[in-house]
Amino acid sequence: MSNNQPSTDHTPVMFITGGSRGIGAATALLAAVAGYDVALTYRQRDDEARNVCAAIEAGGRRALAVPADLADEASIVRAWTAVLSVFPRVSVLVNNAGTLEQQMPLEEMDAARMHRVFAINSIGTMLCAREAVRHMSTARGGCGGVIVNVSSVAARLGAPREYIDYAASKAAVEALTIGLAKEVANVGVRVTAVRAGTVHTEIHAAGGEPDRVARVAKNIPLGRGGQPDEIAEAILWLASDRASFVTGSILEVSGGL
Repeated sequence: MSNNQPSTDHTPVMFITGGSRGIGAATALLAAVAGYDVALTYRQRDDEARNVCAAIEAGGRRALAVPADLADEASIVRAWTAVLSVFPRVSVLVNNAGTLEQQMPLEEMDAARMHRVFAINSIGTMLCAREAVRHMSTARGGCGGVIVNVSSVAARLGAPREYIDYAASKAAVEALTIGLAKEVANVGVRVTAVRAGTVHTEIHAAGGEPDRVARVAKNIPLGRGGQPDEIAEAILWLASDRASFVTGSILEVSGGL
């Protein structure tokens, strides 16, 4: 979808998983303003992905949207192949795609649900990071790059009686961030994460409580939920040269929660 002619310039490219809405879309739009061309994945919502691409292109940057199932290894590899057929180099990977399911205590969860959550949030993130390292590593002929993983304050708080499986899957993302940062520091790749707080996105509807942000706002020291662009600002900083000495770090953006 959109602007699929091969690029020959040296504009930095940011590849965002789950980039059609929420934090991913906000990051895509902010990245374009910052001078990046943008590639993004989406699962089903063609119209939303198309709108994000159109907004990016209206600002003079290039955009590519690729359908992908982050629970499927072959789909992830195909997405990378599609992106690299248009953009010769990916400078930044933002591992943003994630899912959660209906709120319930652990005792009521079945294994199928847990597998679904971990397949996207943990394993899918690892596989995308693997492909990024294969492309970016200077030991493999790459030019280096940055991986920014999107975690959640649930990884620290545990999300009891809501979605412990989601919290655990995000804790895995943070462990990946710390370990991979050490593994690839000497091949030109920085790895960081943003630990997002309670943010106004549609993901809460998937948990069965669309108005969850309003309910929990009283527990947030700043007294409100976050906006997607506030998380995007942190992602863009970690991706930039201003954070050139930052790797293995998890930046919490949670309103003090």
